[in-house]
Amino acid sequence: MLWKQLYPKKVVASVYELDWEKMSERYKGVIFDIDNTLVPQDAPADDKAIRLFREIHRQDMKTMLVSNNKKPRVKAFADKVGTGYIYRAGKPGKGGYEEAMRRMGTSGEDTLFIGDQIFSDIWGANRVGMDTVLTEPIDRSTDEIQVTVKRWFEKPFRRERGSVQ
Repeated sequence: MLWKQLYPKKVVASVYELDWEKMSERYKGVIFDIDNTLVPQDAPADDKAIRLFREIHRQDMKTMLVSNNKKPRVKAFADKVGTGYIYRAGKPGKGGYEEAMRRMGTSGEDTLFIGDQIFSDIWGANRVGMDTVLTEPIDRSTDEIQVTVKRWFEKPFRRERGSVQ
């Protein structure tokens, strides 16, 4: 049912609060959205994001970025954090998520997706069978107008279905 696909498995204030050692016991790969998930909209990768990816990689987990943004934005961020990427991914379409898992050699059962939007990030990842974590947006003031409107419609779905840890 469509409505079930809109609920994240877990809701957290920030991706930076997750226990990656514990996550590595369950997941082989993690796919991230960038803007307002890892950094504010259009901000470059900062030291916090770089340390996060190092920690995840230290846990022998693979990572990918899946973004609807253009190549220059996504590639620059990916290069700084040391991960692969898919730009203009067409979220919530399945293709970008499936390609990311193919490149990591993972499946929906052992891949986690983390993003800040329900109607693109969470819906798309749930459709391909991944566990999903919804973060609070880092800085809502940087949202584009269409994202601000979508966030109003997301309110009923901003609750979790279970636990990923």
